[in-house]
Amino acid sequence: MTRLSGKVALITGGGTGIGRACALRFASEGAKVAIVGRRKELLSKTQREIQDSGGVAFAMECDVTESGQVNHAVGTVAEKFGALNMVVNSAGVMKPGTAEETSDADWSWILSVNLTGTFLVSRAALAPMRASGGGSIINISSVYGLVGMPRRAAYAASKGGVTLLTKAMALDHVREKIRVNCICPALVETEIARELFAAAPDPAAAKQARVSLIPAGRAGTPEEIAALAAYLASDESAWVTGAALPIDGGQSAG
Repeated sequence: MTRLSGKVALITGGGTGIGRACALRFASEGAKVAIVGRRKELLSKTQREIQDSGGVAFAMECDVTESGQVNHAVGTVAEKFGALNMVVNSAGVMKPGTAEETSDADWSWILSVNLTGTFLVSRAALAPMRASGGGSIINISSVYGLVGMPRRAAYAASKGGVTLLTKAMALDHVREKIRVNCICPALVETEIARELFAAAPDPAAAKQARVSLIPAGRAGTPEEIAALAAYLASDESAWVTGAALPIDGGQSAG
């Protein structure tokens, strides 16, 4: 498959989970892939996987909550590859808690990574995307950017912000041929999910309780999310912008 051939992608959180799966999928479809994040060793591992499969990849450390680092990373990628056509904002964090259980520090941390990070990367990408003739920004929101869940106050607020930021930016930039969409997954088998369940008194019971909310009866995989991201990055979705697409085993349907 080469439907992304000749295009350049920047993927945040590309060392693990959904970001890593997107990087591998985009490279397999012909894209040159830049992966950015805080943990260089994990980014380098993804980079090697892509290169060992004959793809083109570049890894760079970047804290998405710091505008200076974001601007530098986006500029470096655009200069290195001569274009920027696609962005996947996959960097994210989660800590459960009601509003009363959420400290000021945790609120700031979750909002800064999930929402502000998405904003900073998307904003920085606009100029090089314009120069490239347009592009596709794909934000990883959550089913909890569409509906609520107990003990997800800060997380749901951050992902709800991502969903509406997506829609606002889509309207602002559609005439510039820059499309902005978001993917809203339910539970996906990622490092974050595994750590969350591991911290529970009974990890197996905690996971089963969460899976029981999903009509399909299972968690999703990072590769399933990456497949939808590849569609949104490709010209096949040329008339899709401002969409918040659930991929949740039916959880948000009820």
